[in-house]
Amino acid sequence: MSINEFYVPTVSLMGAGAYARLPERIAALGGRKPLVVTDKGMTSLGYTAKLVELLGKADISCVVFDETVPNPTDANVAAGLKVYQAEGCDMLISFGGGSAHDCCKAIGLVATSGGTIHDFEGLDKATAALPPYIAVNTTAGTASEMTRFTIITNTANHVKMAIVDWRVTPDVAINDPELMVDMPPSLTAATGMDALTHAIEAYVSTAATPITDACALQAISLIGQYLRRAVARGTDMEARDRMAYAEYLAGMAFNNASLGHVHAMSHQLGGFYNLPHGVCNALLLPHVCRANLMARQQRFADVARALGENTEGLSVRAAAAQAIEAIVALSRDVGIPERLSDLGVKDEDIETMVVNAQKDVCGLTNPRKFTDAEVAAIYRAAM
Repeated sequence: MSINEFYVPTVSLMGAGAYARLPERIAALGGRKPLVVTDKGMTSLGYTAKLVELLGKADISCVVFDETVPNPTDANVAAGLKVYQAEGCDMLISFGGGSAHDCCKAIGLVATSGGTIHDFEGLDKATAALPPYIAVNTTAGTASEMTRFTIITNTANHVKMAIVDWRVTPDVAINDPELMVDMPPSLTAATGMDALTHAIEAYVSTAATPITDACALQAISLIGQYLRRAVARGTDMEARDRMAYAEYLAGMAFNNASLGHVHAMSHQLGGFYNLPHGVCNALLLPHVCRANLMARQQRFADVARALGENTEGLSVRAAAAQAIEAIVALSRDVGIPERLSDLGVKDEDIETMVVNAQKDVCGLTNPRKFTDAEVAAIYRAAM
């Protein structure tokens, strides 16, 4: 029998008010001067100032790097590293969604292991532990606040580098739904569909285990019940809280079972066109699932039931197909665009994206091995 590994943060704080515990966790980790990695959106909304104030009341001085961009790049990482080193920082805090967490992890990798971020593409390339690291999450989607995954765009070739390393797992993850209330409906929808993609890809992954199965199915169930509510009314605290748990559970699943070709292909769309990751996943998800159906019929039937579909009396094949219908309906209900062409994706770029997608580490655990022609067909079906 194979030996399976399981990765999660040492401490995870969940629920309304969890954010207020940040200063005590900094003290527990021995941090004296943290670098806060965030973005201009968080600063313009006043959240960054509130974080600085919270730390100041605890006599903790911090340095803010709020230059993180969507789909963070190697240049973005280098700029943040320069601030970390110049200011003599000794720990890291990421504050925001997946982009802030990914950028922060990458800064930490280079700060302690040296080289450039390009040296860490692939699996477990770090040679030293990151500085003490706390991830404060403000979206319910990427789960980057608790995973060993970091995605950074290489500006030289516009390819997203998938960095998977156990050393980048945060020491502490904080998910407070009160920080998620101001997410607009479009971001709530995109991040929620991202979480659904994580859970489904982990459940049908060739590396799935009983532990990851339990996390994935519960995440799928929660998303099916609460995503529409969170999009419809952002102040619905029950929906926000359950979506925070859903994205974390989905993170637990894919952090250990990995992903599949939805992510392998989505990374290319983000790298080429700088498109929102969750939207790309949502658009590709039903098409990749349809292509994977033959390899995991029983598991897709389980997905249908987790999403609330009545599969009683149906064959396994028919129940599995119902999962795809449920995914399409949820995506449509929360307002996800329906075609890649609506986002400016061009057929002329598909050939290059196929080559890069086939090299992406996320595709290694896809339940079906795709040829280049089959990957191209999936892209075109989503156009």
